[in-house]
Amino acid sequence: MTGPLDGMLVIDMTEVMQGPLAAQILGDYGADVIKIERGGGDLMRGLDRDAIAAGEMSAYFTAVNRNKRSIQLDLKHPEGQEILHRLLERADVLVHSYRPDAVRRLNVAYDDLAERYPRLVYASASGWGETGPLTHKAGQDILAQSFSGMARAVADPAALAEFNPVATTDFASGMSLAQGVLAALIERGRTGHGQHVSVNLLDTAIAQQMLEAASLMMYGRELNWVQQWWSGIFETTDGFVTVLGFFRENAIGLACKALDLPDLSQHEDFDTTAKQAANRDRAHEYLAPHVKGLTTAAAVELFDSVDLLCAPLLTLEQALTEQQVILNNRTVTVEVPGQGELDIIGHPVHMSGSAPQRRHTVPLPGQHSDEILSELGFGEQDVASLRQGRVVR
Repeated sequence: MTGPLDGMLVIDMTEVMQGPLAAQILGDYGADVIKIERGGGDLMRGLDRDAIAAGEMSAYFTAVNRNKRSIQLDLKHPEGQEILHRLLERADVLVHSYRPDAVRRLNVAYDDLAERYPRLVYASASGWGETGPLTHKAGQDILAQSFSGMARAVADPAALAEFNPVATTDFASGMSLAQGVLAALIERGRTGHGQHVSVNLLDTAIAQQMLEAASLMMYGRELNWVQQWWSGIFETTDGFVTVLGFFRENAIGLACKALDLPDLSQHEDFDTTAKQAANRDRAHEYLAPHVKGLTTAAAVELFDSVDLLCAPLLTLEQALTEQQVILNNRTVTVEVPGQGELDIIGHPVHMSGSAPQRRHTVPLPGQHSDEILSELGFGEQDVASLRQGRVVR
């Protein structure tokens, strides 16, 4: 089965997660993705210390670099730039994660390439944006959380900040960049011209707070879902269950009904949504002993029976074994050179007609250098000369 981007060539000049994820998505959809790596390889290859110590492929790199071919290329060398331009002559998309100063030094800024390659969709992933006082800084997910106000949106009002250790902003930014590239390719189909698509972590972190920002900008009110509605995490005989009062007029009344308890919401301290949220600790003291004697499955069934939002509180390891996750086909098998086939998380989009396919292994650094150079017309002697000059590895 071919993908919707079958026949398209993507040049991936990105590192870590944001940009590589965007390029991987294009590869999942069928594009031929050529990853250009510097001499030491993508920084993500060296961050998984446990894997490196065991002589294994970085799990972090594996997660966002399937369906790609790798060439190690010195873009500071004139011959390296010549190879890049030979690729760009054939390319449909260029994705990079260089800072503005770096792309100018390498002569691969959008203005450098737009006239020469008018059909090229030029996609840039950054931490802070294309212009402004912070563009010289390296970007990182937790820094974006810090700067955007996201980390100050805490569930516990006594806490100064809470950083999400899961790189949700990197993920959302990479997905957004892929979406922008796909839209630009559709537009190119009508006009024949590519364009510059850019996404940065800061914009993404702000956008992830669109509901909170709308409340603040329109009415001057802060929105905190956890603080403004009653909710609770309850221990069970074999785990924990999360129960939310969102979108319910009398959540505590429903919780009492589920557990066959006298209705706490009849008390004046719990007779409104606001009071239930304010007195959550007292409500928890009342409800928790009655949940503690139930299994997680039984507790979920009871809360479901009164239409309260609830779910087991699981670890990632537990979640990956859940039937719903398995039936959703969340994992895919990829081949890792020297290690065989391993499972990782797959593409989250389901398509009936052109499902994402596995076509390439997760590459070793420069694994496909000779193959790619051959496709560009370089002979064996040319390749040997390029390797001797360390233009290619």
